[in-house]
Amino acid sequence: MASTSLLKASPVLDKSEWPSSAAAVLRNRATSLAVRAASSYADELVKTAKTIASPGRGILAMDESNATCGKRLDSIGLENTEANRQAYRTLLVSAPGLGQYISGAILFEETLYQSTTEGKKMVDVLVEQNIVPGIKVDKGLVPLVGSNNESWCQGLDGLSSRTAAYYQQGARFAKWRTVVSIPNGPSALAVKEAAWGLARYAAISQDSGLVPIVEPEILLDGEHDIDRTYEVAEKVWAEVFFYLAQNNVMFEGILLKPSMVTPGAESKDRATPEQVASYTLKLLRNRIPPAVPGIMASSIPLSSLHIFLSGGQSELEATLNLNVMNQAPNPWHVSFSYARALQNTCLKTWGGRAENVNAAQTTLLGRAKANSLAQLGKYTGEGESEEAKEGMFVKGYTY
Repeated sequence: MASTSLLKASPVLDKSEWPSSAAAVLRNRATSLAVRAASSYADELVKTAKTIASPGRGILAMDESNATCGKRLDSIGLENTEANRQAYRTLLVSAPGLGQYISGAILFEETLYQSTTEGKKMVDVLVEQNIVPGIKVDKGLVPLVGSNNESWCQGLDGLSSRTAAYYQQGARFAKWRTVVSIPNGPSALAVKEAAWGLARYAAISQDSGLVPIVEPEILLDGEHDIDRTYEVAEKVWAEVFFYLAQNNVMFEGILLKPSMVTPGAESKDRATPEQVASYTLKLLRNRIPPAVPGIMASSIPLSSLHIFLSGGQSELEATLNLNVMNQAPNPWHVSFSYARALQNTCLKTWGGRAENVNAAQTTLLGRAKANSLAQLGKYTGEGESEEAKEGMFVKGYTY
């Protein structure tokens, strides 16, 4: 079995070539051969990114595959049918006033073309709420031959025609999820494959008018400490921006979706929200150009939008960590792109019963408002339910 680690020099990008800061990437880009503009949609891309990076708003990630959505439905005793998926997605997109806290919604392909239970297009319902529709465009993870039992993200074949069709259907931004596993190395091969795939996807999406969310997710799996997570994340993001520049991706028209820097989920060393914020912001400042409009946390994009992932944290943890990151001014809009961290309690409250729809929507709005306040740095954590404190990490979790 291969044992190449990121601690060893990559055959493609030597340590000496890693940008010491985001500025180095921009300098390299500025001195490269002149090429045409990233896209004829350049102005629209910038406008879309800024809209999603609106103050006090973030992204609702509801792009689970039908199989994963089926697991969620099964947890409340519902069969995985199109009708049940439609009913749940209708509940989410039609929550009254959702657009006050949510600026974008990532959809699965079925949902992009789906209507609500009342017969209205899901996309139209979102637009009426001032929420930008987005679309998951990757085709999932498959084993990466020659690696340390790692994976790579497929979906580049035919992507240009698919993104063009998604734009016509009303989508204005895109998501491509690739992952990096710390317990399995990560190998230089896996990191290069993740970075190159993200860069090609981003360039193709911009050419079709879609703002790409750049998301190399550092999986929570493992017993490693927070310093190891930071070490890997720093190298991954250096390689990602190297290849984004190589592919002439317009930084002002992308969103970033990094994982928060935390210890592995099975680590004995836990981190406080202040530690998570400190490590994560240090990573962003060292690796992300200020031209990026926003960062959306996965459970966060920079001068462009940065959005963070919740990545299996509890609803409360994800909100607290985001709040701490917004206690001081940042060069970028630091917000959220949450799936389970917004939906977990909502789904349980609904339980598949029509009479519970209003209560479930109220729960969703409560979580969305909490994260809206966290994006503004004003969240206090008062009045949170016990359900919101429950961890959502699943070892080896797949979408």
